[in-house]
Amino acid sequence: MNLAEGVQFVSLGILGVMMIGAAIGVVLFSNIVYSAFMLGGVFISIAGIYLLLNADFVAAAQILIYVGAVNVLILFAIMLVNKRQNFVAFPNSWVRKVLTGIVSVGLFALLSTMVLATPWAYSTAPVVGGESSIVLIGEHFFTDFLLPFELASILLLIAMVGAIILARREYLPDQVTLSEVPQTILTLQERPRELVSTTSETKE
Repeated sequence: MNLAEGVQFVSLGILGVMMIGAAIGVVLFSNIVYSAFMLGGVFISIAGIYLLLNADFVAAAQILIYVGAVNVLILFAIMLVNKRQNFVAFPNSWVRKVLTGIVSVGLFALLSTMVLATPWAYSTAPVVGGESSIVLIGEHFFTDFLLPFELASILLLIAMVGAIILARREYLPDQVTLSEVPQTILTLQERPRELVSTTSETKE
């Protein structure tokens, strides 16, 4: 093992520990804002692993889309909700915790089996020197994966229309008369008549 491979191995270990720790923080933090920040740490760690795999375009897209858009959108949604009620546990919440634990253990076992059973040796030819990964991704997007790419754009359009429909105001009054509008802010207090008479007499 030379120096470059050693640095890559150590960097992979540090990024893996950061990603696992941030993912545990997302689950265990009781404050949802801290969980959202930890989720951003998970995305950044994944972007670093992409850089170690020479996938510079995927790493940049990971930071721009997930950290700069998705994570910021989650933070805005959390702050706009501004729920001030205290947390109240649901009745029979232990059942949900048990089911969540069973599902988590099952997924962990499935992923561990997949990692151990997958041959991690290189099965494809290396990329020709000088050919950018962006060019290869663009070619695959518009040849092999054209249909999923267009379906994803249609799905995002449907989600945008649904968000607009959900965010619109449900009740808009047809006509608002002037008598219905409160005038307490723009009206001035009436001066006492005694003060008005005294000021007029002094001017005379």
